[in-house]
Amino acid sequence: MIRSSNWSGRAAAVLLAGSVLVLGGCHHGAAKQDEVSTTQTKSQFDMTVQAYKSGQFLIDGAVLSALDAGSHFAYLKDSGRLPKTVLLVPSDDSKIRKQHLEYMARLELDYGFVAYYDDGGKLARINPVETKARALEDYHAPASAPSSDTQQDASGHAYGGGDAGGGQQGGGH
Repeated sequence: MIRSSNWSGRAAAVLLAGSVLVLGGCHHGAAKQDEVSTTQTKSQFDMTVQAYKSGQFLIDGAVLSALDAGSHFAYLKDSGRLPKTVLLVPSDDSKIRKQHLEYMARLELDYGFVAYYDDGGKLARINPVETKARALEDYHAPASAPSSDTQQDASGHAYGGGDAGGGQQGGGH
């Protein structure tokens, strides 16, 4: 019996030392700024959002302003489908800009999810305290100068044309 318990004690010590080495190996090289390797796939996140032009987002195939994205997350919250983790990635049309990070920080504060973004090959957590959370705004397209085609009313007549009376006058007929 003494020999058997001595062997089991040694086995337990070896298992303990092995588990310490394994856990130490897992922690070795881990970033201190909440970074995760990009080798982890998008499927590990509850939702993936793409950065789009002018501070807009591409969510589920639709281009949304920051304000509309907030409305989308409010809808998800109301329907009980609010994600716990969100990944912000660049789209084909735009890279991730500071404006995108600020909007996502605001959404993160408002809805309580954790957001990550692709930071040059590493996934970094968006920290709402360090990132200035920006008020959500609607997208306003740049104004364009009117062309001569738009200087007509619905019937095709030019505005301010010679017929100021609005058509034919009955004259008592």
